[in-house]
Amino acid sequence: MRAALGGPVDLDRRAAPEPGLRHSAVLAALFEEAGETRVVLTRRASTLSSHQSEVSFPGGRVDPGETLVAAALREAWEEVALDPTLVEVIGELTPLTTYTSRAFVSPFVGVLATRPWLRPNPTEVEVVFDVALADLLADGVHRTEEWGLGGEENRELHFFHLPGDIVWGATGRLLFEMLTRVTAA
Repeated sequence: MRAALGGPVDLDRRAAPEPGLRHSAVLAALFEEAGETRVVLTRRASTLSSHQSEVSFPGGRVDPGETLVAAALREAWEEVALDPTLVEVIGELTPLTTYTSRAFVSPFVGVLATRPWLRPNPTEVEVVFDVALADLLADGVHRTEEWGLGGEENRELHFFHLPGDIVWGATGRLLFEMLTRVTAA
């Protein structure tokens, strides 16, 4: 898994100014338990201004002068109390721009030595949970659709059907990339 997701991560990289986009960073935190690799996800609070009640990775806005990795780790701490000293950042996924909120998202992958103790911040997160990568790869969990968004060419959207939740949008796309890399290794 590390080989598929690993590689040098520039811990000092900062957001490049892009007019009209806000910069965000997210963390796909992985840990092993009972022989399975699991990933931490959240369901965003219904009171937020965008992406209400959607499943996402912990993450959010990059503060001025902050590195992208530092923002992902800080946001994970603020949203779910994930201690940044327990995370080893091992790689990155492909950055993307969200369609609805026009956020440029820098996704990082980190590993934890054990299951983390997590606590959702209710102003940002309704629930924090984890899912086994094997469950995401199970038959019938993943599907794709082609959507035309705002006059753009059709875009492939990824959906993961979990008990009581659907992961889609930017998080679905990032999960699909991560699973593709892991299974190709």
